[in-house]
Amino acid sequence: MRRRPRTPGILRAPGETRLWPKSFADRLTAPLPGVRAMARLAREGAVRPRSEGLRDIPLLPYAPAPLPGTDATTIAVTWAGHASWVVRIGGLTVLTDPVWSRRILGTPARVTPVGVRWADLPKIDAVVISHNHYDHLDAPTIKRLPRDTPLFVPAGLARWFRRRRFTRVTELDWWESAETGGVRFDFVPAHHWSKRTLTDTCRSLWGGWVLTDGRGQRVYFAGDTGYGHWFREIGHRHPGIDLALLPIGAYEPRWMLGPVHTDPEEAVAACEDLGARRMAPMHWGAFLLSAEPVLEPLTRVRAAWELAGRPRDDLWDLPVGGSRVLQEVPAADRRATGARPRGQVADGSGH
Repeated sequence: MRRRPRTPGILRAPGETRLWPKSFADRLTAPLPGVRAMARLAREGAVRPRSEGLRDIPLLPYAPAPLPGTDATTIAVTWAGHASWVVRIGGLTVLTDPVWSRRILGTPARVTPVGVRWADLPKIDAVVISHNHYDHLDAPTIKRLPRDTPLFVPAGLARWFRRRRFTRVTELDWWESAETGGVRFDFVPAHHWSKRTLTDTCRSLWGGWVLTDGRGQRVYFAGDTGYGHWFREIGHRHPGIDLALLPIGAYEPRWMLGPVHTDPEEAVAACEDLGARRMAPMHWGAFLLSAEPVLEPLTRVRAAWELAGRPRDDLWDLPVGGSRVLQEVPAADRRATGARPRGQVADGSGH
């Protein structure tokens, strides 16, 4: 059986109560936009797609289907929309940045419905949160979870959950990890920032998550991030990533959003830097957060993937509601053929 070495990062006990600095602003990769940048953005009116960029909303891929069956040896991912995934790994069901609301603060309503009905979800074994922006931390959705759900959150964010009476909250710094149910949750850096109110800028951390099961299979969830040096470091510390869930939308105008949101070409480059075998695009096609045409992220990521010479089947460009299953090739067959684990398409995947 193929096994990849686990990183020696700091393993924390679940649910620790910890003290953190008042600010994580020293972790910023680039300065936050100031008054002049916001004035320019308002002057240019570049906060939503123009009318011609909205015409393709009816063509956005949306194909909900039942969740695929899995066991402790397989990995399955289902895209609920935006950065919300149902990840089945190591026998657990994990939600990433769950947002089941139709509308979030300051943003028009979703242009595609959520791809998985809340009532159709299996028991949730864990939730990971990348940061506290409203399109990634949605209070109405969080309130629907049982209060004993294991939650893995960035440093400085546990208080938000404990005020809502959640009892199993683990907050981590970059390069720290915790385990539950035989799956390891490593919190890794991202090129982003945090803010939820007028007074809490960078008061909590931001980042992504690497989920590793007992067989050494790995899924990387980037959360929200710009492009930069962290991807190579993450790939170095977590070799053999089987699947990278990477954002490809909310990138225009680049002068404003470049430091904090990857565009499609940068997402493909990030996948290369990570050494990830497959990529599943996300963070597009649900909420209109920026100025690019609604279908452009998909067309550009497909072109960038082809230009990079990557196998087409390793780009898991799912519709909202679509799933794919990573089936492990038996060890004897893999030794004979040199094959890697292969992804199988579930109903509604769009391929």
